[in-house]
Amino acid sequence: MTSRIPRDSRLRLVRPRPLAAAPRAMNQRRSRRPAPRPPEGTPAPAELAGMARSGLADAARVARWADAALGPGGDSATADGKATLSDATAERAATDLGLTPAQVRADWDTARLAGLVEVHGDSARPGWRLRAWDRDDSAVLRGWVALFDAWSLACPEPEDHEPAAVAEVVSAMPQVLSFLQLSAGPVPVEQLLDLLEQRVTELRTARCEIPYGPQPEPAAEPEPTDAPLAPLLDWALRALASVGALTYGDGQATLTPLGSWAVWVKLEQICVAAQSPAGNIEQAAEDMLRGCAQLRPNAARAEYRAWLAARTVGSAVTELLGAARGEDALLRGLAFEALRVVGAPAEPDVRAVLEEPTLRPYALLWLAEHDGVDPEDAHEVLTREEATWLWVDTAAAVADHGEAPLLVRHLESAVQPTIPMLLDEVRAVGHPRTVQVLVALAAAHPDPALAKAVRRAAFQVHTGGS
Repeated sequence: MTSRIPRDSRLRLVRPRPLAAAPRAMNQRRSRRPAPRPPEGTPAPAELAGMARSGLADAARVARWADAALGPGGDSATADGKATLSDATAERAATDLGLTPAQVRADWDTARLAGLVEVHGDSARPGWRLRAWDRDDSAVLRGWVALFDAWSLACPEPEDHEPAAVAEVVSAMPQVLSFLQLSAGPVPVEQLLDLLEQRVTELRTARCEIPYGPQPEPAAEPEPTDAPLAPLLDWALRALASVGALTYGDGQATLTPLGSWAVWVKLEQICVAAQSPAGNIEQAAEDMLRGCAQLRPNAARAEYRAWLAARTVGSAVTELLGAARGEDALLRGLAFEALRVVGAPAEPDVRAVLEEPTLRPYALLWLAEHDGVDPEDAHEVLTREEATWLWVDTAAAVADHGEAPLLVRHLESAVQPTIPMLLDEVRAVGHPRTVQVLVALAAAHPDPALAKAVRRAAFQVHTGGS
């Protein structure tokens, strides 16, 4: 007795689709929170975008010069593979634009932080935001927010300060900015310094920094605490002023309309996450991703943004990659979805994991999309072996979290044109979950002949036979 479907039946070729969540999540509905309104007096988005365009005009000018003079992927744009503009390129740009090399370098750095220009090793190319700069207000505002998020890189850190102290001030500044936003007007620097000292003390207490060993007798007069933090607050306010988030002078600071709007947006992101059933903002990356597996893609991306807003970029990326290295393939895919929300700041860390076989296919797809490749075509950067490994990894996620029909439909995303070819290459790729995936597929598939062939392949992998 033979099956009506030949054993080497052709697979319908479709582009691989990322597994965003278990299928049961698609049947769940969330009550939608009404879209929040910005504080009264906040300019309209078009007006805010105009402010951002004005503030970033010099950076956009240098980015357009790089696009025209160097061309996409132009060589020798940077000196060291770290986005430092080479002397020759800076001199050339200064001559063409009527600027000094120092001005060119400053505008270049701003353009890079705002995503107007992207640097990869020794080559540079225009960012997608530059293409949309004149017609897309949302792209302009996202570019300005990216610069706002990178304020600590806008000015050199003050000398003779421990990196730990600088990191504490960076971690404490969101609360300072929130206070400025709620004040809706000028705030004396002395008041901000008091708030900064309180927040830094809270951070140290949360880390349980209790000194060990014999301690000296307390001094009769307590030493002032503003000495170490005052210059760091001055640095932070100057850096935020340089990106257009606030004005700073005469002993006081005031948020600009752009700065006030950006702080409000981030507070709203945090509030949305805090109201989620799982309380994802307080969770570690792995638990946050598990919570987001129950959400629709758009809702999950909102959770990622809120979770990221409550952390520094570096620590968030490290946590996400740590979760991706675990055994749960679903979390691996979701971690890279969250890294897509991070965007350009995650690129060095994503590029660094290319040598890890477990993460390499995901990293290659992430980098391809970051480089401007259409997500529908990004899979073309994978070798046949990498695509097969990713197919098995995604099938493992479906087997662990999905339903049988979805696992059967997953066959359609394989790059191999026939079932025998797929099974041969799946066995050869050496994924640690190969046996479990094949067993689950055999149990789920309705065709007896095909299920028998898949079970045989699973047995061969299990026993090491051929």
